[in-house]
Amino acid sequence: MYKDMKQWKEIRFKVLRDKVSKREVLRETGMHWVTLEKVLQFSEPPGYRMKQERPKPKVGPYWDRIRQILASDREAPKKQRHTAKRIYERLREEGYQGKYTAVKDAVRELKKTGQEVYMPLIHRPGEAQVDFGYALAKVSGILRKIAIFVMALAHSDAFFIMCFERECTETFWEGHVRAFEFFGGVPCRISYDNSRVMVSQIIGAHKRTLTYGFLQLQSHYLFEEHFCRVGRPNEKGVVEGVVKFTRSNFLVPVPQVRDLNELNEALARKCREDLQRCLRGKVIPKSELLREDQAAFLPLPPSPFDACRKRSTDANSLSLVRFDDNDYSVPVRFAHHPIIIKGYVDRVVLCHQGYQVAEHRRSWSKEGVFFDYTHYLPLLEKKPGALDHALPLSSLNLPECFETLRRRLEGESETVGEGVREYIRVLRLLEDYSLVEVSRAVEKGLEIRAHRRDALVLFLLPDNSWHWSGRDHLAWVQVAATDLSAYRALLSPGGGS
Repeated sequence: MYKDMKQWKEIRFKVLRDKVSKREVLRETGMHWVTLEKVLQFSEPPGYRMKQERPKPKVGPYWDRIRQILASDREAPKKQRHTAKRIYERLREEGYQGKYTAVKDAVRELKKTGQEVYMPLIHRPGEAQVDFGYALAKVSGILRKIAIFVMALAHSDAFFIMCFERECTETFWEGHVRAFEFFGGVPCRISYDNSRVMVSQIIGAHKRTLTYGFLQLQSHYLFEEHFCRVGRPNEKGVVEGVVKFTRSNFLVPVPQVRDLNELNEALARKCREDLQRCLRGKVIPKSELLREDQAAFLPLPPSPFDACRKRSTDANSLSLVRFDDNDYSVPVRFAHHPIIIKGYVDRVVLCHQGYQVAEHRRSWSKEGVFFDYTHYLPLLEKKPGALDHALPLSSLNLPECFETLRRRLEGESETVGEGVREYIRVLRLLEDYSLVEVSRAVEKGLEIRAHRRDALVLFLLPDNSWHWSGRDHLAWVQVAATDLSAYRALLSPGGGS
């Protein structure tokens, strides 16, 4: 190619600058006069130019049919769309007599000309985009799929990333609360896709019926919503790119963590570090652009949004309530009573008449039963025969000293069952004290053969605090030191008179 260009230049120099005759150049080079005219007309070889399109006598009549098939594919799942081979087979059934190559070329050309062209958009400060993505992570040694919440600011390209067990109302809320805290304000406008977490009904291209949960969040933070048209994720292309960037840069290789809290701490650190990066075409880091976003933000409310899903129910006869297909215990005194369940991303809080009565770590599995054994200790006093078969206590690994204490109490009791009842009263100390503290008290009691609850509780109280427990007024009483001489006077003759 370089040699052809060099010869091209030399011929043009001779004729156009040095005024050498065309006839002489033709004689020297042996080229055709048509070629010489082309060299003089163009400053570089123009390449092959087709004057008119070649006729396609066989595939031409089927051009519109191919276009129709490709158009219908836009509404079909991506994995069930026509390949060029399948289009060729269908055309053969309809009478096409040509070759596969002609169909393949026609499909390629139609797909190329049918691709959509997008308008570059301006991104004003204070606007954000939100999306959920998915990735794999090895959590506690188990490889599983996790949901990735991403909020990206279109102007500064600053982003916040947080991983959850799955996409649902609670994780959607929690992601927003954490993102607003990270950015130091609330974007005035946020763009979303049409997830069921936010949209209960799509009406036309732009009108949406919003879910009650989304309206709660929006009412608290007062931001304006914008929903993309169905099948148009490019309308929030910034966050779509950040989701892909996160998977490629922050989650490769597949992270191995103890729990999602560890992974979220690492992702938050990556988000902060990324603020020092300069965008292409910018001379200042993203942290400086973020200040422009913050100037357009809405202020954070005085109190954060309570990111929990609430549900009303009644505790059943087993003192359990069901939430998200799992059962959680409440104290037995609340059995058959109304309970308000507050489901957070990390815990389940159970309330009665506005007061919290229990709290459990949330399980994201299904059909689990989660007990707090202290909830059932009062019931054991009424039903001591259930002590050895109580399911809530089956996972309670008590130290050996408790078994020793039970044997002694049963051996010392004069009536059948009295030792077990006293042992249950000792177990009830676990409602107010930790297992370590009660175990230490039991060991001290065994040493001095003080086995009953009333004796063991003295070892759990701070030094000397038992003297004043319930008798605070006695602390003001002043007792003088004993005078032994007065005692001797009583022993002397006539001292008692």
